Amino acid sequence: MAPRRLLRPVQLLWERLPLMDRWLSGELLGPLVFGVAAFTTVSLSVGVVFELVRRVAESGLPVAAAMQVLGLRLPGFLVLSFPMATLMATLLAYSRLSGSSELTALRSIGVSTTRMVVPALGVAVLMSLLTFAFNDLIVPAANLQAAETLNEALGRSVATEKGSNIIYSRFSLRPANNDSGADRYLSQLFYARRFDKGEMQDVTVLDFTRENGTQMLQARKGTWNVEQGMWEFRDGQVVMAGGEQGTTTSAKFDRYLYPLDQGPLKLAALPKDAASMSVGEALSAEQLLREAGDQKEARRMRVRIQEKFAFPTICLVFGLIGSSLGVRPDARTSRSQGFGISVLLIFSYYLMSFIFSSLGVKGTLAPFLAAWMPVFIGLAGGLVLLRQASR
Repeated sequence: MAPRRLLRPVQLLWERLPLMDRWLSGELLGPLVFGVAAFTTVSLSVGVVFELVRRVAESGLPVAAAMQVLGLRLPGFLVLSFPMATLMATLLAYSRLSGSSELTALRSIGVSTTRMVVPALGVAVLMSLLTFAFNDLIVPAANLQAAETLNEALGRSVATEKGSNIIYSRFSLRPANNDSGADRYLSQLFYARRFDKGEMQDVTVLDFTRENGTQMLQARKGTWNVEQGMWEFRDGQVVMAGGEQGTTTSAKFDRYLYPLDQGPLKLAALPKDAASMSVGEALSAEQLLREAGDQKEARRMRVRIQEKFAFPTICLVFGLIGSSLGVRPDARTSRSQGFGISVLLIFSYYLMSFIFSSLGVKGTLAPFLAAWMPVFIGLAGGLVLLRQASR
């Protein structure tokens, strides 16, 4: 009974739609399912299946673990197929209706071309929302679980791969010499060669807050002491250099508690790929990278955050382009031709997205423009095609 109650509002909304919209939306359903299946199968085979088969044959990966990894990676490739399937579905459905003169019949009773593509845009908006939901709620957790499952099956440590060359900068404020307020300065610099199972190895910490000079701490390993709320370093030495006398002193230690926040630990635990983060996690990661002084990675993360919002709108762009191409009076496109045209348009769009994304990461473009310019260009191109089809 509960599923029926949930579906009832959807059914009432569907029934309230005009008959023409329901008819055209129904015509899009078949090609849409076909496109999702086709593009997911191709991309999944190239991106995952061949690699898993190689690992089963060469690395002894259990077949059960390979199937589990395949299932966990499936949502990520489904998300990639949604925009491509939207383009193919709108192109094929409207081309078929145009070829059978059904769109001509609609024009004869006064239905404009723009009105005809409204159902396609509605389906594209729904696909955009579905893409965003998958990309934010399902894909990050599934990708992380897939990586952990694969590493465990191959007998590798996940934590070892997560952290290497950890650099964390901590900035503080000090009173300025003039009336401009406080100056922000680098107070501590943390470096660890490797992060393994919650433990920092080969640690060096530079502390610029000491009044009598600069303190350098070197330790073989360091862990976060929860009870003390500080870092606990083992087997190292502390060197104090500088000061008014210009002297240098050093002292060895077996155990040393050092007051620093958990920033290095959080930084080491960050996923290397933004695709393994939700929007909320990416925002937190960007703030952490910015506070750590890694401006390049922080800028890269800002671009990826904008792309998380821009990517789902590709469905709307492709829906507009596909329906505008298919609604033309002389449009006649078979499934094979539609697949070929879709692949060409998709390749061109993603190439443009890659170029703009690289410019954003480099700093040439603002993160917002780097992520959204391909969308704006695609929408402009779709509107031009729609205008041409309306003549």
